[in-house]
Amino acid sequence: MAILEVNNLHLSFGGLQVLQDVSFSVNSGEIYAIIGPNGAGKTSILNCLGGFYQQQKGEILFDQTNISHISPDRRAASGLARTFQNIALFRGMTVLDNIKLGSHAHLQTGLLGAAFYWGRAHREEMELRQEIENSIIDFLEIEHIRKQSVSTLSYGLQKRVELARALAMHPKILLMDEPVAGMNAEETEDMVRFILDIQEERDLTIILIEHDMRMIMDISDRIMVLNFGQKIAEGTPQEVQRHPEVLKAYLGTDKRGQK
Repeated sequence: MAILEVNNLHLSFGGLQVLQDVSFSVNSGEIYAIIGPNGAGKTSILNCLGGFYQQQKGEILFDQTNISHISPDRRAASGLARTFQNIALFRGMTVLDNIKLGSHAHLQTGLLGAAFYWGRAHREEMELRQEIENSIIDFLEIEHIRKQSVSTLSYGLQKRVELARALAMHPKILLMDEPVAGMNAEETEDMVRFILDIQEERDLTIILIEHDMRMIMDISDRIMVLNFGQKIAEGTPQEVQRHPEVLKAYLGTDKRGQK
C-alpha cells in the first residue's frame, strides 16, 4: 500500500522549469531510489517533499493526508525525516546533543514546564537520552564517540551521526540525499549495511538519491529516473537498466547501443 503519493508535481524558479508533471508513489516499507544526471531535479523533489520548496502545481499525499501546503516542521512531526547531501550538523555540539535535537518535535513539555527543569522536563530529557542511547547509538555503532564534538569526527562518522538524528525523529519515511557521497569503500559498505538494517528491523520506508549506481541497483526495490525535470522511467532495477530512455540519458545511446 502506498504511504506516499506525488501527483503532477510542477516546480519552477523564474523561467527555469525544474520539475514538469512528475508523479510517483512509494509503497510502505520499500527502498525507492530517484536517479538521473546532474541537474535532473532529484534534490528538488526531496525539497518539495520536505516542504523546503513550494511547488506551483501538484499535490503530495503522505499517509493519505494532503501535506502539499503545510510547513516543514509539521511534516517532520508527522513522520518525514531527512538527511542532507551536505552535512547539516551543529559542529560545536556533541554527538549525543545533535542526535537529541531530532526528537525535539516530539517533546511534550511546554515552555512553562521547561522553565522548571527538574520536573517533567527533566524526566522527559532522561527518557529521551535513554531511548537514544539504547536504540539508536548502539544500532549505528557510535557509542565510542557519543560525547565527542562532531567537528572532531571523520566525514563518514558525521554522516552516521546525521542519520542517527533523523532516526531520533521517529520517522515513517526517511529521505536520504546522497548518503554515501564522498565516502571511501569501507564507509560506504557500513552505510549500506545500516540502510538495509533500518529498512528490515525498523520497517521504515526509504527514499534516496544517489550517484553510486552499483549501490542503487543492489539495494533498491524500485527506481524512478529523471531527466531535465521529467520522469522518463520507473520500475525494478532490472527494468530500469534495460529502459531505452535511461540508456539514452546516461550513455547517449539507444537500446541497440548505437550513438
